[in-house]
Amino acid sequence: MDIHSHNHQALDAYENVLEHLRDKHIRITETRKAIVAYMVKSTEHPSAEKIYHDLLPKFPGMSLATVYNNLKVLVEEGFVAELKISNDSTTYYDFMGHQHVNIVCESCGKIVDFMDVDLLDIAKEAHQQTQFEITKVQLLAYGICPECQAKQVKIL
Repeated sequence: MDIHSHNHQALDAYENVLEHLRDKHIRITETRKAIVAYMVKSTEHPSAEKIYHDLLPKFPGMSLATVYNNLKVLVEEGFVAELKISNDSTTYYDFMGHQHVNIVCESCGKIVDFMDVDLLDIAKEAHQQTQFEITKVQLLAYGICPECQAKQVKIL
């Protein structure tokens, strides 16, 4: 995907989120717009603290509580997922603009997206086996990233 089409997709996602929030009569503040833009553009899975520190220079009056409150709204509206990693008390956030599985490095904690997966098939199969109405599918896979694998080889 070229950078132009990625930027266009991010702009579309940003506008879609804001339109949805307006339709639900959720107030659109400058900090809310900044947090939405941050999440849409992020290639990482940031914590609330990271978002706060990254946006603080542009929004010096913003509090960490404001970031958490905005993330809570985005989670409730289904645009952002909370990622709770085993053995880590930090909550990470993931913009759900595309279907993917999150893969977590058990050594360094890095989180990456695995894109080529059909979560709808998983949801259908889960429904067929359990009769649950599946409202969302969130998967975490764990492994060792290439960088940590290389470090382990050097130690041995």
